[in-house]
Amino acid sequence: GVGLYEKIFRQYTLKQWAKEPKDLDALVTARIPVRSTFDPRYFSDKYQALPSKGYTAWFAHLLDNPKIDVAVNVDFFEHKEHLEKACGTIVYTGPIDRYFEQTGMEKLEYRSIKFTEERHYNTNGYILPKSVVNYPGMDVPDFTRAIEYKYFLEQKSPHTIVVKETSSDVGDPYYPVPNDRNQELFAKYRQLADELEKSGKVIFAGRLANYKYFNMDQALDNALTLWEDTIMKTHQQPPMGDN
Repeated sequence: GVGLYEKIFRQYTLKQWAKEPKDLDALVTARIPVRSTFDPRYFSDKYQALPSKGYTAWFAHLLDNPKIDVAVNVDFFEHKEHLEKACGTIVYTGPIDRYFEQTGMEKLEYRSIKFTEERHYNTNGYILPKSVVNYPGMDVPDFTRAIEYKYFLEQKSPHTIVVKETSSDVGDPYYPVPNDRNQELFAKYRQLADELEKSGKVIFAGRLANYKYFNMDQALDNALTLWEDTIMKTHQQPPMGDN
């Protein structure tokens, strides 16, 4: 009822998006599950898992290939002209409005996250009651949630780390802001992207390039589908299992 809406949906929406719920797409509140069971999990998928050694080790293994060069702390746009000449196809996963900023169109809105890390040494057990604790109310104005990673993968250690998240307009873009203005503007950017993709030189993929929120499983599925349905067929690559 109204009480739950005020305490959970409205206050959390104001903290996360700095906007009233009425100014956002209804899909924002639809992401919060409502169940008539005692299932304590956020997601209701039958099978849920994490990489056995975490995502850092998973990505390190994925990129550990002599055919892959990794360059970090590099601005793509400082090398865009060279890369467009050197590469057969570029898979661009950055903000779509940044790619087309030379058009002079308005910018899309994004929300960022400030991470505050707390290190607790020689603690007996855990700091938080669960791995993830949300703070939807204004009684905790500084944070939207806290995560204690020691819970994951059943790690054993006398120490622990708690990371608290604060939503912000400043910083790296994390979340597209779903409202009518941004969706209409994105549709114009998407038209530009569609035309450019016809050349086969650039493919726009991922959360920021599609201006769409993806959970991790959806992001992986998006990447694999892109590879199998587009890149592999276009460049006549062998099936992944043969590599």
